[in-house]
Amino acid sequence: MRSRSPLLVVCKARLHAPLLALSVGCSGVASAPASTEIAAESRVAPEPRSLAEPIPEPVFRGAEQDPVFDSAPEPAELPDSVEPEVANEVGEPPLKIREEDEIDSATLLTDSLEAVESAQVFWEQGSFDDAFAALDHAWQLMAAVPVNGEARVAQEKEDLRHLISRRVVEIYASRRTTVGDIDRSIPVEVNSYVEREIKSFLGAEREFFLESFRRSGLYRGRMLEELEKAGLPEQLSWLPLVESGFKVRAYSSARALGLWQFIPSTGYRFGLERSSWVDERMDPEKATLAAIGYLTELHSLFGDWLTALAGYNCGEHNVLRQINRQRVSYFDQFWDVYERLPRETRRYVPRFLAVVAIVSDPDQYGIELPPVLPPLAFETVNVDRAIELSSLDQALALEKGTLERLNPELRHKVTPGAAYEFKIPPGSREALEKAVAELPSYAGGAGIHRVRRGETLSQVAAAYRTSVHTLVAMNSLRSPDRIWPGQQLSVPGAGSASVSSSVSSSQTGPAREVSYRVRPGDNLWVLAKRHGTNVERIKSDNGLQSNHLSVGQRLVIRSGAPKASGDGNYTVRRGDTLAKIAQAHSVSLNRLLSSNGLSRRTTIFPGQRLEIP
Repeated sequence: MRSRSPLLVVCKARLHAPLLALSVGCSGVASAPASTEIAAESRVAPEPRSLAEPIPEPVFRGAEQDPVFDSAPEPAELPDSVEPEVANEVGEPPLKIREEDEIDSATLLTDSLEAVESAQVFWEQGSFDDAFAALDHAWQLMAAVPVNGEARVAQEKEDLRHLISRRVVEIYASRRTTVGDIDRSIPVEVNSYVEREIKSFLGAEREFFLESFRRSGLYRGRMLEELEKAGLPEQLSWLPLVESGFKVRAYSSARALGLWQFIPSTGYRFGLERSSWVDERMDPEKATLAAIGYLTELHSLFGDWLTALAGYNCGEHNVLRQINRQRVSYFDQFWDVYERLPRETRRYVPRFLAVVAIVSDPDQYGIELPPVLPPLAFETVNVDRAIELSSLDQALALEKGTLERLNPELRHKVTPGAAYEFKIPPGSREALEKAVAELPSYAGGAGIHRVRRGETLSQVAAAYRTSVHTLVAMNSLRSPDRIWPGQQLSVPGAGSASVSSSVSSSQTGPAREVSYRVRPGDNLWVLAKRHGTNVERIKSDNGLQSNHLSVGQRLVIRSGAPKASGDGNYTVRRGDTLAKIAQAHSVSLNRLLSSNGLSRRTTIFPGQRLEIP
């Protein structure tokens, strides 16, 4: 009988206990005053300075760069090949991590998050034992992380503890959806702290403020639409100005990335995909949805927006700890705990209020706001081949970098080899489809295999017709005998798709469609089980980009799957894609997906059986 980690035993025994007991941890959205084209580097934090001291003179690192304050890590523009995360691996057996291997904290954190990601994939495939095995290992790696007084490491460790605990509870019983009354406006109090930041934006940071305001036009319109749908204050659409200066590739030394400055673990916690090809923290729309989910959760926890914003900056666990340390026995408002917060957060919230005050009444502050850039216009088309964006720009007679600006989440400026929703300028669909058919495929890259229980490296090598030596070299493994459940291995010759085996999710029997209104306590997993379908199919049928639901939201739920007719069943072969299979059988991709309860992001694997409508 396989042993369980202490975490799983505790969680299973306390299924009906309040989730908050397991879920309150440090979130980890690291943010900072934004700057332009500043390389991420290690910095020694300055000694805390009293708020009564004057604002330091900004340090300029180039004639056209923004001022950099020493209060927080600076976001920077990523290089051409975006590699923000540490990519080392632990390489130790699941139950024994030896000190003599000198594994650093960043490697342990990265591998722990990797195992959590694999657990999610296994869970969605219905492989619960594999999911728990991956979570067991994720917990062991997280617990082995030495903090050594490093605040960032401690924050990420707390965030992983929270994430793993929550995933265990979701798998056993599903997480309850909590809905609170969301205030539709944030009160802007212009006190001495806010006045200090207003003077900074009107003085030393004036050019940064105006340029950031101009860039806001590219994305803010869509943000306002999503905030309206979620019932959140529209002032939150100015938060990216403080976070990143409205730069989609802004990157800080704390590994926070994108408009909303998510660190990897928090991004994953709110549904942002990260792979060797895509990092959705740089996708403006998906990152906005993730930020809305996180801010909603924080507001439900704290009950007011200013404290929620403090939690967004330094983590809810940190804010809760400072609240509990108050000498008085109650917490009334954000300013009651303000002096106890980290120095960066003590500037962060006033900076946001300063931005809202200025844009709400620029005449009062004697500043003329420039016209904003027009919003990005695009349509989407499915691309299932790996092709360089520069080649597509040239084939479509577009200005160099056009497709990169529309698809900033593509880390290597190459479309993935699996089905992918690709953004293109309106009216260029026909030219794009012709270019995709004619241009050569990108030769680089590798696939990903997620290790299952009992697998050996030699078995993985045989499955992909390669050698153990090649896999050891590709993954920098310390030993071919040390792989574990949930570990992600790069494998050659598989394009960009995830190629771990999965359980076919198709159902048999007559299809039935219902219109369902989301109620408190619902989530996608609960609804899928209740209606005899799966999470991926509900998301596909309703165009959902994340697992987040809102009370009152209308969903179309199709139970079962139509029985195959015509060509019947098809067995997936190596090299197949969903688009190729649909084309070969003269059916639309959407019909093929619907018949099998799949989405455009679903991984298929050799030997899998598909129903051909």
